[in-house]
This record gives sequence, structure tokens and C-alpha cells, in this order.
Amino acid sequence: MDGFLAWCRPGFENDCAQELAARDAALATGGYARARRDSGYVEFILADEASATRYDRALRTDALIFARQWLRLHARVDRLPATDRLAVLMPAIRATGLTFADAWIESPDSTEGRELSGLCRALNTALIVAMKRERLIAADSRWRLHLGLLDPATALVAVADVAHSAPWPGGIPRLRFPRGAPSRSTLKLEEAFFVLLDAGERERWLRPGMSAVDLGAAPGGWTWQLARRSIHVTAVDNGPMDAGLLESGLVDHRREDGFRYQPARPVDWLVCDMVEQPRRVAARIGDWLAAGWCRHAVFNLKLPMKKRYDEVMLCRERVAEAAAGAGKRLDWRARQLYHDREEVTVYATLR
Repeated sequence: MDGFLAWCRPGFENDCAQELAARDAALATGGYARARRDSGYVEFILADEASATRYDRALRTDALIFARQWLRLHARVDRLPATDRLAVLMPAIRATGLTFADAWIESPDSTEGRELSGLCRALNTALIVAMKRERLIAADSRWRLHLGLLDPATALVAVADVAHSAPWPGGIPRLRFPRGAPSRSTLKLEEAFFVLLDAGERERWLRPGMSAVDLGAAPGGWTWQLARRSIHVTAVDNGPMDAGLLESGLVDHRREDGFRYQPARPVDWLVCDMVEQPRRVAARIGDWLAAGWCRHAVFNLKLPMKKRYDEVMLCRERVAEAAAGAGKRLDWRARQLYHDREEVTVYATLR
């Protein structure tokens, strides 16, 4: 099977498929998507191995928005017997011709998929034992095996390059709601830092003593993530902020309109989770970056129910135009995160 498997949020299958098709049109590789609403995954099929390799290499330099995990498909295995699934799966694993650093059995993040989580855990332990017995596990391998269990009798055999894939099963970082955070939205910014920045960037760009502005901050979920890293935050919102944050000595609350506020001096970070039309948010972020008011920005785009991929691309174009007007190039990284809902989260900076 020449193609790919993308895990995504249930309900976003068509958006993921549209994005994959748009990339395919640009590359002229002749692929097509298979997607079922609320399934939590998309299969993208290509004509041959050469096309699949070309498609994969192109996407490594420009990550997908709506795919949490991106896997190379090798086979589909149907009619798995309930008594001994591994006996049927092992020949398909051997047929990949690879050894693996690890092996994960996953199910989609859908209602039906979550019901398979117990079976996945039980099979995963037995799978690792069987693969070690056949010397299919090698610590120095660049590959990780992914078995996508779609139902108790159907599995997709796929692989990922460890260096170019999400390091979490299903592409979902499991984050705990931190004690003391004023709202669950804090998890969106924490996940954004993990997914949109690499370890070196987090170390360099999220240092104690840096400065930030949080537009639409109340009650302070995103501000909390910055303050816990000892970053000084100007929280801009006409609504009330969490009292504990204000007592920290790291937060200055300005009761102003987030779309009108301008900093007295440039800051390291701008973050924004305002509930507003995505194009308006994108235009304001472009203004901040082009004017040099911030070095880095993380913001959410609240998307419409239809044509969500098109809307993200339009927003990207608006920020890119602002960057070009300032004589700079835009670095844009967008992802539909696990802790997002009808939105995507974007990291942007100018080079």
C-alpha cells in the first residue's frame, strides 16, 4: 500500500483531507484521500512508492495543520481473529523489511476508537515480546512501528521516522491540568510550546526575565503559563484576572481593548486567545510582528464550521503580507492541537 495515515481530531477529517489534496496538487503526485466523518483518521493513497517518497519528503519541511500524526502506510489487515491477532499481524510487520526502535498500537481519538484503548494496551505488550523474539526491535533504528487498530478485526500497518514524527501515541501529548491555573485554556498554550517549538527553541526563547503581552488575557490561563516560567506579562483585558496571578509580581493587568493596545517598548512574546474573527486576529498579529512590537507570537484562530483549511491559508497570507511589507520573511507553524476545539494554534515570527 503506497500512502499515508493521518490521525486527526474527529470532525476534522474533511479539513485534513482537503489539506492533503492541496499539497498533492502542488506536487502533482496524483494522490487521493479516503475519509469518514468522525472517524479520527484519514488515509491518503498514492500511485506508487516513488510518489509516496516525494510527498513525504515535501511534508517534512512544512508540517501539516490538521494531522496530529503522519505515518507511512504499508498494509491493511482485515479479519483479525479474536483468539490470536498477532499471528496475522506479524507477517505484515515482517513484510515491511524494517527493524524498529519501538512499536505502538493505537486507535483513533473517536468514540469507537477510545473503546479500543484497553485492547491496544494489552496487545502492545505482547507485540513487543513477539518482535523482540524475532529481532525486529533495534534500539538504533530510525523507525517506529505503528499499528492503527480501527476496530477489533481491522488494523493498518504503518511506520514513522522517529526524527520526523510526534513523540506521543496518536500525536497527543498527555498534559495534566496544573494546580493553580485559572482556566483549562492554559493547556492550549502548554501544548503549543511542546508541539510548535523544539526543545532548543523552548530553552532559548522561554527564559526567565523575558517579557510578554497576553491579549484577551482574562482570567489568565495563558498568562499563567508565561508567569510560571518567570516571564513578565502585561495582561490586556477589560475582564477580571485571577487574583493569585496579580499577586505574583510578574503580571501587570491593563484594562484595555486588545485590538487597540500597543506596548510602550518591544516584548519577547505576544500571545492571544481572543474570541474574534480569525482574519481580524491575523491582521492584528501581522501588525505587531511587522512593527517589531514582539519577537514571537502564539495565537489561536477560531475557525468557521466550513472551509477551515481555506480560512487558515487566508490568515497566513495576511500575516505574510505584513511581513513582506516590513521586508521580512514569515516563519508560520500552525496546528490543530488536542486541547483546541474549533480552532488552530499558530506560532509566528519574522526572519
